[in-house]
Amino acid sequence: MSYSGLNNVKHKPIIDELVQKGLIIRFEEPWGEQNRIIKYRVSEKGKEIVKAILEPYELLFPRRAEKEDKKK
Repeated sequence: MSYSGLNNVKHKPIIDELVQKGLIIRFEEPWGEQNRIIKYRVSEKGKEIVKAILEPYELLFPRRAEKEDKKK
């Protein structure tokens, strides 16, 4: 969450809910001898949901780069 600028205390309940629903995966990596870093990645289920939402949206509202490519 630090990479994206999110506040851990404020946003942790949201992240925990996404983990509980299987949309993201939580894992830990060692950092030094006694510390660990908690990381998250999108699960396959999460990727499917994003794809189902974004594909129709992108058809309706293509990104600017795609619009410029079509003009050429």
